[in-house]
Formats: sequence, structure tokens, C-alpha cells
Amino acid sequence: MQNNKRNRFQDFYKESQYILTKNYLYNYRLRKMAVEKNMKHERPELILEVGSGISPMITGRENIIYSDLSFEALRILKETYGKGQHVVADGMNLPFKHCVFSHSICSEVLDHLEDDQKAIEELAMVMKPSGSLIITFPHRKFYFANDDRFVNHFRRYELHEIEDRLKAAGFRLIVVQKVLGPLEKVTMCFVVFCFSVIQKRMSKKVNKTQSFNRMNIFAPFFNWVNRFYMGLAWLDARIMPRALSTVLLINSILSDKPATKH
Repeated sequence: MQNNKRNRFQDFYKESQYILTKNYLYNYRLRKMAVEKNMKHERPELILEVGSGISPMITGRENIIYSDLSFEALRILKETYGKGQHVVADGMNLPFKHCVFSHSICSEVLDHLEDDQKAIEELAMVMKPSGSLIITFPHRKFYFANDDRFVNHFRRYELHEIEDRLKAAGFRLIVVQKVLGPLEKVTMCFVVFCFSVIQKRMSKKVNKTQSFNRMNIFAPFFNWVNRFYMGLAWLDARIMPRALSTVLLINSILSDKPATKH
């Protein structure tokens, strides 16, 4: 991934307001809930979560390695949750031996990588045969809008594109699950627009200490609003057809082992 793309998140991790509110977001909670549901009956030996940032999908386990490009994000993650190991790594060049992990998680990461196929192949290399890979990704190209540009998405996917990439790396699809629907897209486009406007005004009138103090006061309300909205977004995803889903989850099994990683 190009430096000017990935540094956007490095900048976010330096903002106390972002850290304070990120894990309250309804869409993060719904993705986490979907991944945890797919892991519920699994007995993983060792888990790899690629691109965890400060908001991992799996928490509370010792047998997990979190990887991310940002040292700062992993530092915050370690301070927040404590458990697991933390490795600074590029998803397109994983620094692990082959056949190490029984399970891998890759949530909202492939869309940020220039060579997403290389990243999937890297995951296949480091996973054991019959290992389980769970990914979530932004669905449907026609949804690409200001919120995608804001977080530097390279792309959104059609389902068949992800299926083809996974199959090419040796994965067999087990589950395709709706996570978020069109309500999430409308919401995030509006939120990003409002955030951009407010950020410009706040930067001129309020220093960072004042802004952080205001966010501390606002955080409980923000938390409860997102809890309520999570229910609406969950219902929206259930009601709407998969063709209109904005985020999908795929659970797949590594059936055909690719060439050994050197």
C-alpha cells in the first residue's frame, strides 16, 4: 500500500477523539458480532487478524496475533485489550512461516490494499490446510462515494470478484452472510459530510484539549445512540436483499494448498 494512503489511519490514531469513539460505532459492532458468530463453535489453535488497527474483530483470546502497518495502532490495541501478540506487518508481505495459523481474520482490509490478490495469497501461505479464513468487505461498486474516498478505499467489490480471488488462492467458500445494508451507506455518507464540515470549523475555533474534553462529555450519548442505531442497521441488513448489502462476510476453508512460502 502506498505511504500516502496508509498514513491516513496513522493520522487518525493520533487523534484522541477518534480513539475515544471508534469502538462505539454501530457498523464496527455489527461486523464484530458477525465475525464472532462465525467463530463461536470453532476451536482455533492460533489466529491471525490482519489489519486489526485499534478495533479488532476478535478480543479476549491469548492465542491470537494482531498485525497492522501502524505501530501506534498496535500500541493502543495492546494497552486497551492486553491479550495476544502484536506484529507490525504489511498484509501484502506477511512475515510468518507457512502453515502456522488455523484461523485468519481480515475485516475491511482488502479494499485498502493495492494488490488484494497478493494479500489473499499471503494469507493462504501462512495458513494450515483446512484452515478457516473470515473476511468482510465493502460490497457493490455503485455504492462508491465520499465515505469511501474519506478512508482511502481503493475499491468496492462485486461478490463474484471476491469469490474468484479466494478460489484462485485455494479457498472454498462455506458461508456468505449479509452484515450491513443500504441504511449504513446513507448514514456514513451523511456522517462523513458533517464530520468534514465540523472538523474545518473546530480546527479554527477550538484547540485539541477543548475538543477532547467535549468528546469526553459527548461519548456516553454517542455510545447509546450507536447501540440504538445498531438495531436499526441489523434489521435493515436482514430485510434488504443481498444484492443491496453494503458489507458482506465470507467464511472460507483453505482446500488447495498453494506453493510454499520461502
